[in-house]
Amino acid sequence: MTNTSLDDLSAAITRHNLSVSAADCERLCRYAEILWDWNCRINLTRHTDIESFVSRDLIDTLQLSAQIESGQSVLDVGSGGGVPGIPLAILRPDLTVALAESTGKKANVLTAIVQETNLAVNVHAARAEDVLKKHQFDVLTARAVAPIRKLLFWLQRRSGAFGQLLMIKGPRWTAERDEAEAEGLLENVSLNVIHEYRTPGHDSNSVILSVKYNR
Repeated sequence: MTNTSLDDLSAAITRHNLSVSAADCERLCRYAEILWDWNCRINLTRHTDIESFVSRDLIDTLQLSAQIESGQSVLDVGSGGGVPGIPLAILRPDLTVALAESTGKKANVLTAIVQETNLAVNVHAARAEDVLKKHQFDVLTARAVAPIRKLLFWLQRRSGAFGQLLMIKGPRWTAERDEAEAEGLLENVSLNVIHEYRTPGHDSNSVILSVKYNR
């Protein structure tokens, strides 16, 4: 990415009152550059400019990061273009981050991005529930993957393989919760809003939901 774009990214981060080191800013810039280049060939993200990258992807990742304890292992479910998993790995080197993406072409792109950004991130070309057959994680993250009921349905049989599911959701989360409850998917589950924050340019707040299975 050009120096001008790096300057623009730094300016956007400052404008939104975010705290990101110069080294992390450079790595985030490199990630965005590679992501957008791949996006011309395969649809990975709708956020293809610096403002949307910062105001949506980076802010969501930073808000999520604040809810994850130091040293934990994280699996990003349905990672798509890598958000929040890849920015999280850049911003939180203390975490062990892995990505799960069942679409083969997207998983291949994620592998290429991870290699080009020199991140110690494992990419699983598989559905999260299949990854959880063999691996355990402290935290699962999910953003723009599926409604709550689908996520809980997919993961309920693997609930012993992770400690907590963190979902980033918009204002419709209450309707999604009610749908999940109507299908009996909240039995033996603790679902709570653990954080709420304003997304720039939107009238409504985003929330981070925590799901833990009662054992």
